[in-house]
Amino acid sequence: MLLKVPQALLALLLPMLLTQGEAWRRGSLQAHNTSRPTLHRLSDHLLTNYKKDVRPVRDWRKPTTVSIDVIVYAILSVDEKNQVLTTYIWYRQYWTDEFLQWNPEDFDNITKLSIPTDSIWVPDILINEFVDVGKSPDIPYVYVRHHGEVQNYKPLQVVTACSLDIYNFPFDVQNCSLTFTSWLHTIQDINISLWRSPEKVKFDKSVFMNQGEWELLGVLTQFREFSMESSDCYAEMKFYVVIRRRPLFYVVSLLLPSIFLMVMDIVGFYLPPESGERVSFKITLLLGYSVFLIIVSDTLPATAIGTPLIGVYFVVCMALLVISLAETILIVRLVHKQDLQQPVPAWLRRLVLEKVALMLCLGEQPTSHRCPATSQATKTDDCSDMGNHCSHLGGPRDLDKTLRGRGSPPPPPREASLAVRGLLQELASIRHFLEKREESREVARDWLRVGSVLDRLLFRVYLLAVLAYSVSLVTLWSLWQYS
Repeated sequence: MLLKVPQALLALLLPMLLTQGEAWRRGSLQAHNTSRPTLHRLSDHLLTNYKKDVRPVRDWRKPTTVSIDVIVYAILSVDEKNQVLTTYIWYRQYWTDEFLQWNPEDFDNITKLSIPTDSIWVPDILINEFVDVGKSPDIPYVYVRHHGEVQNYKPLQVVTACSLDIYNFPFDVQNCSLTFTSWLHTIQDINISLWRSPEKVKFDKSVFMNQGEWELLGVLTQFREFSMESSDCYAEMKFYVVIRRRPLFYVVSLLLPSIFLMVMDIVGFYLPPESGERVSFKITLLLGYSVFLIIVSDTLPATAIGTPLIGVYFVVCMALLVISLAETILIVRLVHKQDLQQPVPAWLRRLVLEKVALMLCLGEQPTSHRCPATSQATKTDDCSDMGNHCSHLGGPRDLDKTLRGRGSPPPPPREASLAVRGLLQELASIRHFLEKREESREVARDWLRVGSVLDRLLFRVYLLAVLAYSVSLVTLWSLWQYS
């Protein structure tokens, strides 16, 4: 009986002693913890036994899903010659690390912590189109939430290869892709998903610098699985950056000067074709257009696989100027006065002055009707403007016979007859000269009429060609601009 009393007392005192010891231990531990910052204790708690070389899952059969997001900040440059696009983006990704979890109540209700990126496991997600290392700032930290979500935010200057189509320059729209995928891990290890909905990603222009040459139309997304030669599948997420060039600068500096020169070439057709000023005017235009092409050659994009339509436009405009100059030279050659110019052939007169003039609504063109050339004897016939109505005055003998037949007084001495004969010969020469000059003038006027009709015909054909070409280009560029 006496032995049971100490046992009973010991059974009562032992729980009390254990409770006091536990309370003392907790108190000492709390006192020790309060001497260290909570962030330090939390960091030590997470990283003390952490293994960053192994994928952070407890079940190796469970893949790590990485959610990514891209926000385009600026389009830095578009290199058409090298087919390279340089963009500045805000890249965001998050995944769940099962070994970076804690209870916020044990650490002053801390729900997230920033820790060095080099201290934890990070997925090896790269951009397939990378061709150069951009000048991106180094962000050494990531955010970790209490349930294990790791958020990695960083800005990237992305230099990527892109198939640039410059045929529609300067009304071109480019579509370049940014493909994010794991370089090593298959889809069984790392899967990729989209952080936000595709609609939000597509129309997000909240941070885009919209004052440059390029306008952001949208960012399209596409997820797909692909496999290489082996049976392993990889996950990839594509972001299609769709941009459009603002054409105002190129319209003002390239198209308008060319249009002005072409308008001046058309106005040059109103210069008289018989004047030589038209040829010099068109040659000046041609030289000015050549200088203009030399100046703008550095502005046009150059690639080895194609030529922009605006380059074809400049070449065609140059060809039209050359054709206009050739037409002007032809017309000036036709209407140029020459001493031995041949008369206009009858078939050409009928074709041009009758049919072509009627087709162009120019009315019937006047034509000269000249008598055939007279003989030498007829050319010596002269009707004096002073009232002498003589006929067939071929020489002094005819004059003597005429005078005797009329019963006139005897003829004057022989010296006077020679003087009269010389005078008549001079008058006949003057008349012959005037007739030849008038005949050459009539020939020149005929050629001038033919040249004027042909000039109007070629001008209208040239004007139709320029208008058709211009309407076609404007229609194509308008469709590309608003498509």
